[in-house]
Amino acid sequence: LLLLCRAEEAAVVVSGLRNTDVFVGESATFTCELSHPGVRNVQWWLDGTPLHNNLVTEISEQDGRIHTLTLNDVACHDSGTVTFRAGSLISSAKLLVKGTSLSE
Repeated sequence: LLLLCRAEEAAVVVSGLRNTDVFVGESATFTCELSHPGVRNVQWWLDGTPLHNNLVTEISEQDGRIHTLTLNDVACHDSGTVTFRAGSLISSAKLLVKGTSLSE
């Protein structure tokens, strides 16, 4: 147990979120890689609102280190700041949803 606590405290963000631009109706994917698995209290947010796994919002984890958020069928109002939190670690990026040339 002591080793797990130390490992969790020592975890760092290896690869953080990147700003993403997509068009209305497309999917936006954000990935955050941690140095090692076992970090608790993993949460995704969009402009301060917690996100949960559903048909539109896909949240997945690979090897306990690679955390992925996919927002499907985005709309203009989905533009904002995406934030990944794992324990005390935080990574954020901007999501910009652009309208199609026909609707502007």
